[in-house]
Amino acid sequence: MRDATILAPGSGQKGRAGRAMFRGFAPLALAVLIAALAAAPLWAGRADLRLMMELFSFLALASMWNLLAGYTGLISVGQQAFVGLGGYLFFALAMFLGLHPLIAMPVAALLTMLLAVPTGWIAFRLQGAYFAIGTWVIAEVYRLGFAQVPALGGGSGTSLPTAIAKSLADGRMMREYVMFWIALGLAVASVLGVWLLLRSRWGLALTAIRDSGEAAESLGVPTRRVTFLVYVGTAGFTAAVGAFIFLQKLRISPEAAFSVNDWTAFVIFIVVIGGIGTIEGPIVGVLVFFFLRETFADYGTWYLIGLGLTAIAVMLVDRRGIWGALRARGMPTLFPTQRRCPGDEG
Repeated sequence: MRDATILAPGSGQKGRAGRAMFRGFAPLALAVLIAALAAAPLWAGRADLRLMMELFSFLALASMWNLLAGYTGLISVGQQAFVGLGGYLFFALAMFLGLHPLIAMPVAALLTMLLAVPTGWIAFRLQGAYFAIGTWVIAEVYRLGFAQVPALGGGSGTSLPTAIAKSLADGRMMREYVMFWIALGLAVASVLGVWLLLRSRWGLALTAIRDSGEAAESLGVPTRRVTFLVYVGTAGFTAAVGAFIFLQKLRISPEAAFSVNDWTAFVIFIVVIGGIGTIEGPIVGVLVFFFLRETFADYGTWYLIGLGLTAIAVMLVDRRGIWGALRARGMPTLFPTQRRCPGDEG
């Protein structure tokens, strides 16, 4: 193989030229795709819009979990705590304080970030598998706590008054469109936000922590502070997604809001099969997940068994996931995080 490379002068330049062309074309293609999705109310049916809203919600949740686990090494199985907090705080702010839904959502996210500070202080006293179990226990504590609040329906939950839902926009179809654009905005913000973060100085710190926490610490990277801030930030964005999810559902209950199966297990599946530690991984994973769900959901428990077998098969072929395997075989990245000097196309 080495001789073949010597006998093919210029092949390296062609490869670099191809990657440069791809890097120049990818942003334009992504912009066109986002524009086409934003115009979906013009060409998609109501059922399709609802399916895409759900897909966008899971993409945002998966991007946040991937940032937490793939770049800081914090394997949390309790992110449903922040989905539930976002949903319940959104309901409380909209119902009791009369905040407009578009205002109540970011306020719920900010309040969740404040609650994530003491929550993280407790969770960060644990390491490894104990951290993962601890986050799950914390989520259960939140679930049991909200089940004891009569004003929010207790254990049976509560419904959002129709007047609050109608305040989003005039007319049923326009409300559907606004909801769709919110979901699309959350998905785009989650992906681009992670990309911009990884291209910043914080991204260098996260990359160093992912490669070796001890080595990063020895180089002066404040690993604990960086990981804690990422934990709090992902909690806030996860809460914003949770607020949107239950605005769409118009009803919330402790079991639904803090479901480990819906908001953590499926999200972990998406990230793992797509490619943990890559920006594109959650995108690939969520497309595979929804394809499997829409194709095999009618088969009952066999559908869940199929998800498990899919995850095992992907891990046996390449533990880096689908996108990780493609990257290892020469697929250019859609979201380059390394800065290049002018004229450097390598």
